[in-house]
Amino acid sequence: METPFKVWDPSNGIKLGPVTLHFYSLMFIFAFGFGYLLMARIFKTDNVNLKYLEPLFTWTLIGTILGARLGHVIFYQPELFKEDFWSVFLPISTKNGLKFTGFSGLASHGATIALILTTLYYSFKIIRKNPFWVYDRLGIVVSLGGAFVRMGNFFNSEIVGKPVDPNSPFALLFPQQSSEYGLTVPRYPTQLFEAFGYICLFILLWILYKKTDKKYQQGWLFGLFFIILWAIRFFVEFLKEPQGDEFIQIGGLNTGQVLSIPFMLAGVVIMIMSKKFKITQEQNAKPE
Repeated sequence: METPFKVWDPSNGIKLGPVTLHFYSLMFIFAFGFGYLLMARIFKTDNVNLKYLEPLFTWTLIGTILGARLGHVIFYQPELFKEDFWSVFLPISTKNGLKFTGFSGLASHGATIALILTTLYYSFKIIRKNPFWVYDRLGIVVSLGGAFVRMGNFFNSEIVGKPVDPNSPFALLFPQQSSEYGLTVPRYPTQLFEAFGYICLFILLWILYKKTDKKYQQGWLFGLFFIILWAIRFFVEFLKEPQGDEFIQIGGLNTGQVLSIPFMLAGVVIMIMSKKFKITQEQNAKPE
């Protein structure tokens, strides 16, 4: 008898001889690869010297990986600092012998905090521009990158949604899901919901950047990015299964939702403040 729901049971990756390129890793490559190309186009549009692109890529990579990993451990698995310290910083596990695990357990809130800090350094010490000028453009790239990362989660059958009626058009079975999520039953594909939201955000920010003068109101695009990105995360969380131990729970909201609220409020404040940081088209192309 044919089931009313779809089954998502993909292969682990693409075999390249003795090596397998996992789809999750491939999505990260796409995120940073397309991000680099997109930022290069943005720099050309703004008439900014491309020599400033390489250090931005480097600091963004460091901030994303290190921040995402630390964020996950601090907010969801703090016991790892005592039980398996080196696994916090390296793609290994020292429990029951040394084992290569790859990078897993990454939190977007931690990545955001780290990116804010590394971009501050890049803004003041390297390109010497108002940090909001960089954040406005980085937000466009991060929106697209976030969609790729969620697609990687989809291939990994992780960050799955809550159980749903098998007859629902959104019902999807994940045979490869971890046992930590409970019974293997049809669930919401929340990874795809988030990915779709981030793609829509990317398109919106790109149109505003290309077709309006909002890029000259430093901070406006970044504030909008913060509000919408974290609103997407906040509302999709209602359909997600909890990610590990819930470190923070307030009024029925989970850790991901509680952590998203300050970012949304910060976005509102940044958009209001952006009125004070308007620049001309000529000032836009010059390091300050």
